[in-house]
Amino acid sequence: MSDLSLKDGLTAMEVASYLRRHPEFLNEFPDLAMALRLPRDQGAAASLASYQLDVLRDKNRELTRRLRELIEIAHENEQLMIRVHTLTLSLMRATSLGDSLHRVVAGLTEDFHTDLVRIVLFGRSDTLTGNEWLILEPGGRAALPAFAEFLQRNEPLCGRLQPDKLNALFGARAGEVLSAVLMPVNGLGMLAIGSHDMDRFHPGMGTVFLKLIAEAITASVARYPLA
Repeated sequence: MSDLSLKDGLTAMEVASYLRRHPEFLNEFPDLAMALRLPRDQGAAASLASYQLDVLRDKNRELTRRLRELIEIAHENEQLMIRVHTLTLSLMRATSLGDSLHRVVAGLTEDFHTDLVRIVLFGRSDTLTGNEWLILEPGGRAALPAFAEFLQRNEPLCGRLQPDKLNALFGARAGEVLSAVLMPVNGLGMLAIGSHDMDRFHPGMGTVFLKLIAEAITASVARYPLA
């Protein structure tokens, strides 16, 4: 029995006595239950073995659930990457600014299933008028004080926008937008996507794909500068 004594002075009998007085101990330390070695063919150990099996089953269910979630996320990311790639290729084939902008709106509407798209460009043009989704601002970023902080940060903004931003972007249709995402078009303007679903865009969502989309649009639009 002496070789079973613990380094801190406790003996095996004292440990056993403590466990008898605190039968709930292993509930608080399930990892300890999994590490114990049980004697074979002893009926008293059967309940502990059953407990260990239950712990293993719970862990297996949790791991299976997490694996399923990771597979779903990987599949969604793969689909998103394909859509971003398709949009990028489409923009590379554009032959004019108007063509580029139409491809942006078509790609976001058809492939990404968005509800409302708005493109804001800093500058003026006589050939790009008459499109609900296009906002030309000759005064540049200084003429849009409501977006000053957003443009300064130069990062995507997701969630619910303030009424002044919604009105500036969506006008009479601002009331339809329950969540939105704003993407800077690096010094050239910005892209806004509005959704009828309040949970479609939220502050906690990832922005990697949004940044890729914004960079592709920036590269395409920069080839045809406005006046």
